[in-house]
Amino acid sequence: MVRVTNAVAARRRHKRLVKRAKGYWGRRKQPIVIARDTLRRAMVYAYRDRRARKRDFRRLWIIRIGAAAKLNGLSYSRFIQGLKKAGVQLDRKILADLAVRDAGAFAALVGVARGAQ
Repeated sequence: MVRVTNAVAARRRHKRLVKRAKGYWGRRKQPIVIARDTLRRAMVYAYRDRRARKRDFRRLWIIRIGAAAKLNGLSYSRFIQGLKKAGVQLDRKILADLAVRDAGAFAALVGVARGAQ
């Protein structure tokens, strides 16, 4: 009777886990149990925050557009409503970029939004 172990597969699994935990501080990277828990938590955060990032950026773009629209004497909601009525199909990311980088073009869009109301 030969004793069978799972040493090769276990070592491979552990090496893969330690490799993914590279860069963690202290005991978080070395003992397998702790590294596994840390990695699992990190993956949960990464999954959650990939979705949260989309919300955060949209919120930032809306704040920037609203501030630039206010400087041109129009509220955010009136600005967006005017653009929709005028048939301008620019998303909030592009509008926010224009508001930050090209105030003249943004002012022209405000004029278009005003004219459509």
